[in-house]
Amino acid sequence: MAEAVEMLLGLLSVEEKFEIAVMPKDKLFDLHFGLGLAIRNAFRLHEPGSKLLASCGTSHPNDASSVIISALWRALPTWEP
Repeated sequence: MAEAVEMLLGLLSVEEKFEIAVMPKDKLFDLHFGLGLAIRNAFRLHEPGSKLLASCGTSHPNDASSVIISALWRALPTWEP
């Protein structure tokens, strides 16, 4: 999962990282259909036997993308708007 977060950190723009970093934790679900969908597709979380899915501690791709988004959010520095 750490590799997935590192990849996302390299792919996201500074603006996107900022938007996620300042987002309250309880609003991360708002990323489910945008970033979450992109994560599910790009990392193939729907494929049987996905090691990334297993490393997220869940068997459902939606839950795994949420775990990855939360890990990304924690990895970003906290900026004051």
